Amino acid sequence: MKIDSTGTTASSTVNSDARTRGSVSKPTNNAAAEVHLSELATHLQSSGDAPTFDASRVAEIKQAIAEGRFTINAEAVADRLIESASELIGSQRQS
Repeated sequence: MKIDSTGTTASSTVNSDARTRGSVSKPTNNAAAEVHLSELATHLQSSGDAPTFDASRVAEIKQAIAEGRFTINAEAVADRLIESASELIGSQRQS
């Protein structure tokens, strides 16, 4: 029985493809060695003076809402929202 050259070529092509894929899929040693954080992420991580959660204050507010005594100062909320948005925009422009 005679074996033609096309069988050999196909086999060597498959082996060549496997070698190429194997070398491409291997990660380099430095692939995950470096991580860069944005200034905001760094600031959030290092913020040691973050306000603490006050469970008693939350309970007071919850009780006031249930009793109908809690009033919302819409002007103060709007002012703080604008201030927060301004800070966010300012920090994005600096980056």
